[in-house]
Amino acid sequence: MWQNPTAMKILDDSVQLISATCPACGLLCDDLLVGNSTPISVKNGCPKSQIFFRQAVSNTSPSMFGVDCDLNAAVKAAGKILLHSSQPLFSGLGTEVQGMRSVMALAETAGATLDHMHSESTVRNTLAMQNSGWQTTTLTEVKNRADLIVAIGTDIVTSHPRFFEKLVWNADNLFNKATPEVIFLAATGNTSAGTSPDGHAPTIVTAETVDLPAIMSALNALAHNKKLDAHEIAGVSVTALIAVLAKIKAAKYAVIVWSVGCLKIPHAELTVQSITQLIATLNENTRVSGLPLNSGDGDSSINNTSAWLSGYPTRNRFNVHQRGGEFSYDTYHFSTQQQLNNCDALLWISTFNAYAPPSSVAPTIVIGHPDMQFTQAPDVFIPVGIPGLDQSGTMFRMDSSVALPLKAMRKQVLPTLSDVLRQIETLLA
Repeated sequence: MWQNPTAMKILDDSVQLISATCPACGLLCDDLLVGNSTPISVKNGCPKSQIFFRQAVSNTSPSMFGVDCDLNAAVKAAGKILLHSSQPLFSGLGTEVQGMRSVMALAETAGATLDHMHSESTVRNTLAMQNSGWQTTTLTEVKNRADLIVAIGTDIVTSHPRFFEKLVWNADNLFNKATPEVIFLAATGNTSAGTSPDGHAPTIVTAETVDLPAIMSALNALAHNKKLDAHEIAGVSVTALIAVLAKIKAAKYAVIVWSVGCLKIPHAELTVQSITQLIATLNENTRVSGLPLNSGDGDSSINNTSAWLSGYPTRNRFNVHQRGGEFSYDTYHFSTQQQLNNCDALLWISTFNAYAPPSSVAPTIVIGHPDMQFTQAPDVFIPVGIPGLDQSGTMFRMDSSVALPLKAMRKQVLPTLSDVLRQIETLLA
């Protein structure tokens, strides 16, 4: 069942544990040991990793309009759809670096628009960074230096379960730093994860996510030594906000964490910009860094790969008939929501999770997770291997500072995304 591992530990005669990197969240924890027993054992894994590594393949057959067919027939049908398309949309894009390189190659041939399934969130970070820049840190720096974590609008562990275990409470750091203090501002979920190993509880400033724009504006005003003519902002006392600022200023290395996926409010990019402006202001006299959490499904890897090859993150288009085949970029018009109204073919890719495509009147090709279920069968469905489980690959950690390898952890019974896309591209050449 298992391919030749590069690292292996044997607990007993029947169970082998193979070292693995987990792609279930942006932390890419690489200290997991995955066993070949049934059910599969996962040592050091969080609940997300347990679910990921215990997936079973239930469907290996491609299909057209819900009727099983062979791979060659499905590839030819997909190629025919794209060959007759003048404005295809490639969306979802739940894959890793090698998969995205193949997506980009096919997009160049087909003249496609590219958009990741989570870009509605991540583009808010991009807009803030493009507008005024930002000062961010890495996970390694959090582990080695941070003595204060301020989580805004997120409990962190709902999306990144081992964040505190691996980065905040981990005493194995380079500089023997003090146990960090934790502040949650307008966070919902498991704030108990911010309780230190010695029992020190986090500071919790209760507020609604919808009120974060007003609260961040107040914090920025206070950081500029402005006097607020109010006793509270959106139900939060000004005294509490002053206390939060005082703790940040007193820290040797404060890290402000936010998740755009949790900021389900209008114009959330302005709130992100308020956070980054606060960091810039405080850095004039102390040391503060930001840490944006990613949304998952390879979004960091996809945007990095897209930027290398086209000069832009996703929400870009290869203009095959314009200006010598250059890419263009538009964060609004090239969104999936807008393009679904204009595209004449949809290619949906989701290999990590069984996320079905959005409804579309255009011919639809789906390449991805074998357990995908549809309310309406697509024109073509091709199941492929899951990166980090059925096939090897490469992913960027959410801070984009480290790329880590994914291993094939079990015998491959499905083609890879890259294999399928290359076959389709050959038909279009």
